[in-house]
Amino acid sequence: MIAAWIDGGRVRVRDDLPRPPLEPGEAIIRVSMAGICGTDLELLRGYRGFSGIPGHEFVGRVEEGSPEWVGARVVAEINVTCRSRHAEPLCRSCADGRPTHCLRREAIGIHGRDGAFAEWLRAPVSNLHRVPQALPDEVAVFAEPVAAACRVLRQVEREIEHGRVTRALVVGAGRLGQLVARALAIRLSGLEVAGRSERNLARARAAGLAAGPVTAVEEAAYDLVVECSGASAGFAVARRAVRPRGTVILKSTHTNELSIDISSVVVDEIRLLGSRCGPFKDALAALERGDFEVRDLIDGRLPLSAAPEAFSRAAEPGVAKVLLVP
Repeated sequence: MIAAWIDGGRVRVRDDLPRPPLEPGEAIIRVSMAGICGTDLELLRGYRGFSGIPGHEFVGRVEEGSPEWVGARVVAEINVTCRSRHAEPLCRSCADGRPTHCLRREAIGIHGRDGAFAEWLRAPVSNLHRVPQALPDEVAVFAEPVAAACRVLRQVEREIEHGRVTRALVVGAGRLGQLVARALAIRLSGLEVAGRSERNLARARAAGLAAGPVTAVEEAAYDLVVECSGASAGFAVARRAVRPRGTVILKSTHTNELSIDISSVVVDEIRLLGSRCGPFKDALAALERGDFEVRDLIDGRLPLSAAPEAFSRAAEPGVAKVLLVP
């Protein structure tokens, strides 16, 4: 099969790879469409020392597996856990109900598993979610990053319900920041977006969000700040923006180290939360309801055979989502 392959800091197209074999409890999916995200770009820069087929945002159709799944159009959660593999005994995290933090976790297209930038993909049946019939592929392909955005809502749901979040800021107006802001804006009227790219800020404003440059962010003014820039400078903006006893959620994966004034975090009693994968059911429901638009984030569609060009395009400033179509 044809697939994109990352190794040694470069991406190339290979046509000598075998179609993945069907394993018990798993399905073979023909990929219809896949999206390049910030994590894929970080893998190219050396994140996790990755070598192989990247890609974890995708939609496709099951070709082999359990009869009830064959022919189904699906998306898939990326964490392959003890429960996904029916491994016994379960690790401590899985036994305690924290499967996304499985101690033996693999992640599709990130760690231990080949990803979706290929003609076919292998994934556990327990990871699959059926795509509602009304959702076109170009919307369904956003299920994974929208789920990650919904995770932020889950993490601060209680604070929102009790009125403890009146002003919120998303730092970074790129592909992930746009989705996080759009998901939060459903619940928070006092939401702002800060970024460096005027193109992305204009995109946020066109979606009905209050958006401006990071240089205009008010200091110590926000109850909640979500850092989505993927840059150490973005974290610095987030730290300055949050009020004492406020919350900063870190949503980006970084290859670089962050410099943090821990004393100021202690003195101001700042709550720092990491945030990763999220609920696919929430994401698919939000996309099916049309809670917010995602198609305006698509800045390119290229064939899988043009993967190097697609990665270069996705890395350009102000570019949001680039899709690969096998």
